[in-house]
Amino acid sequence: MITNTFSSLFLANDMNIGLAVGLIIGAFVVALAIGAFVSVLVYKKLTNKRLGDVRLRAEKMIDDATQECKALKKEAILEAKEQELQLRNEFEKESREKKFELQKQEQRLLQKEDLLEKKDNALTQKSDALEQQKKDLANKELEVKKTQEKINHQHELMISELEKVAQLTKEEAKQVLSSEILEETRRDVALQVRNIEQTAKDEATLEAKKIISLAVQRCAADHSSEITVSVVQLPSDDMKARLIGREGRNIRAIENATGIELIIDDTPEVVILSGFDPVRREIARLTLEKLIADGRIHPARIEETVEKVRKEMDAEIKASGESAMFEVGIFGLHPEIIKLLGRLKYRTSYGQNVYKHSVEVAQLAGLMASELGLDVNLAKRAGLLHDIGKAVDHEQEGTHVQLGADLAKKYRESNKVINAIASHHGDCEPTTIEAVLVAAADAISGARPGARRETGTNYVKRLEKLEQLAGSFRGVEKCYAIQAGREVRVIVKPEQVDDAQTLFLAKDIAKKIEKELEYPGQIKVNVIREFRASEYAK
Repeated sequence: MITNTFSSLFLANDMNIGLAVGLIIGAFVVALAIGAFVSVLVYKKLTNKRLGDVRLRAEKMIDDATQECKALKKEAILEAKEQELQLRNEFEKESREKKFELQKQEQRLLQKEDLLEKKDNALTQKSDALEQQKKDLANKELEVKKTQEKINHQHELMISELEKVAQLTKEEAKQVLSSEILEETRRDVALQVRNIEQTAKDEATLEAKKIISLAVQRCAADHSSEITVSVVQLPSDDMKARLIGREGRNIRAIENATGIELIIDDTPEVVILSGFDPVRREIARLTLEKLIADGRIHPARIEETVEKVRKEMDAEIKASGESAMFEVGIFGLHPEIIKLLGRLKYRTSYGQNVYKHSVEVAQLAGLMASELGLDVNLAKRAGLLHDIGKAVDHEQEGTHVQLGADLAKKYRESNKVINAIASHHGDCEPTTIEAVLVAAADAISGARPGARRETGTNYVKRLEKLEQLAGSFRGVEKCYAIQAGREVRVIVKPEQVDDAQTLFLAKDIAKKIEKELEYPGQIKVNVIREFRASEYAK
């Protein structure tokens, strides 16, 4: 078929060539007929030869293609067989592995079954053992109950016997034991507290002494003043009669207008003004001095003079308050507070002028605050106002601490100043260090030698009451008030009070003094325990 195809192709080509040659040599048909015929014959031979070569090459190509196809077929078959073999090997390998895993799992399951059987057997045995233990425990509980009943009965018998022997009931014995344990605990705590306090005191004493000494050295003030009476000198004894007036109308007018009692006795050329309100007493004194200087003494003139002096006193009080404020170096006080500060100039406490005391406390507190790096203005302000309640304590009910705190609240002082006023005598806990400094400055100003004075009778009574109060505690043998009542030394019986109990005794005495006594400054309580052993050689 391939040969026929090639032959038809070559024949078609030959025809085309012949036609072309015929067209070209159309004019030479006759002349070249023979040449054309010969050419056709030659061409035909050549064409046949070429056809033969083409057939040979085509056959060779067909043979080669056939051989190649056979080779490819063999190779494909070999590759397919190899792949089949490889897949078969892989499948067998996977099968073997899976089979091995299945065998392992089967072995594990068998082992687990064996373990479960063993556990079931063990649990069965344990349950049996537990049942037996429960039975044994029940029997033992019965035995224990019986034994406990016997022990309780014997214990009650022993307690009753012990109560008979000791002559104490069970509750009484408990109280004795608890009191002994409490006493031992208090002793141990006292020893620890004493050690801690001693360490803290040793560390703080030097610095505190340094700060206080510097503040005291840099602040100097007058200390004492008059207390509840004022004395007016008269030019002559005849003036007494004029002050009394006809049927005593002048003296009654003075007393009614000023609220101060006039004492006119046998003392020559002296009139005594008595009253607890220092401002009224000062008004009465100035009124008498003006009346004596003027010489006109009658009820109308007295009332006019008293009113005039009262206005002058108001101005003087305001000026004194402003002077205290400028002296300390604080500003912005309420005008009413300034007036109350001025009133303190005529108020005394244990003979100490409260106005000067307040200024001194403000200066001391400010100096100590400066040394400690605290708020100096706050310390000065609180120190100046700490006794402001004493300006009105003769007119209103309450302690000067409570009245002072109320006044500070009323005139919108800061909470820190209010706390310093309320806590400077320990009525409440201080919330700032400045408040503590104010309390310390107050104690320094009131307790320094010569700062305060009191009458001999009050002084003796206060010392006697202090000694009586300190001697009211158990175990106290003797007690002595020394240093003008600023220290009390308590000597205890060593067989009744040990070293640890002395600390608690000192604290209890100090608390009772604070609660029951009124005293200037502070009182130091020293408890002394001394044990002596004596023997005689015969």
